[in-house]
Amino acid sequence: MLIKEVIQHLDDLAPLAYAEDFDNVGLLVGNPNTTITGVLVTLDTLEIIVDEAIENNCNLIVSFHPIVFKGIKKFNGSNYVERVVMKAIKHDIAIYAIHTALDNALQGVNDMMCEQLELINRKILIPQSGNIKKLITFAPTKEAEFLKTKLFEAGAGTIGNYSNCSFSSEGIGTFCASEKANPTLGEIGITHHENETQIQVTYPKHLESKIIKALFEHHSYEEVAYEIISLENENQHIGMGMIGELVEPMEEVNFLKHIKQVFKTGCVKHSQLLGKPIKKVAVLGGSGSFAIKNAKRAGADVFITSDLKYHQFYEAEKDIILADIGHYESEQYTKNLIVGYLRKKISNFAIILSDKNTNPIQYL
Repeated sequence: MLIKEVIQHLDDLAPLAYAEDFDNVGLLVGNPNTTITGVLVTLDTLEIIVDEAIENNCNLIVSFHPIVFKGIKKFNGSNYVERVVMKAIKHDIAIYAIHTALDNALQGVNDMMCEQLELINRKILIPQSGNIKKLITFAPTKEAEFLKTKLFEAGAGTIGNYSNCSFSSEGIGTFCASEKANPTLGEIGITHHENETQIQVTYPKHLESKIIKALFEHHSYEEVAYEIISLENENQHIGMGMIGELVEPMEEVNFLKHIKQVFKTGCVKHSQLLGKPIKKVAVLGGSGSFAIKNAKRAGADVFITSDLKYHQFYEAEKDIILADIGHYESEQYTKNLIVGYLRKKISNFAIILSDKNTNPIQYL
């Protein structure tokens, strides 16, 4: 198996098309056509992680955080980023970062947090917009059902929990083939009238090349008429954060003690207690201050995230409890998620969970 085949499995879990614009995801180091010897999964790629990969004969590191986040103008080992990249290249080890692609995935970072808290009735806290597209095309009516089936097989027509969704309308199409044309219907130089069906299907943007390939492969016309429109609709299955409910309400202090234990954190910083039970819980792995208003709007009793600044705790405004459990702590189970997923997909070489704690923050 080649590195690019493993990458395809990862892209099925968390398509890079849905990563945030500021992020640096994908294959950061290495050749995608290299044969795999083993995969090491980690939260961060440090020198000790590259050493661990060498010891375990792994030539691909799948890292949640990207080791290279912005441009590097020289490689002389003057900082930890350069040293990691240099060592990886020296030992022919590839590095793949998944980061906000997995943050935005339905079964990603935030779902894993919800899983640890055993939350039910989960849904995306901030659904992403602008990643749904619509294909409009025209086909001879007698071929329309066949073409729709092939588009569905390529991934078009899925809306939420529904599949094979489309809209069709009948009409008359006209065209006149020139002398250079090779028409499948009609004659050269004569305007042809054909009973046609207009087909409309939506699809997630990361499947666009696959959808267009299916359209051209299975449409009978020499020149295929089609339109692609980007929609602003929210995608309820892609986005930041998640909200769910506890099976049974918990008293505030007991709940804070509970999350301290579940996420193995040395400290839970929180806003003022409100004197009411905790039932509805919002989570966002990593730095989540931007989602405070979303958690409040969703009616959450508590919002669990990290990297909150002093003044941001005031934004609770006695409407919600803000709980900062630490950046590493909020994302620590992500590598378990990736390992579990890859082991189900791949069985012919080792998928290893790194045993190194890469948390740069320590507690007394």
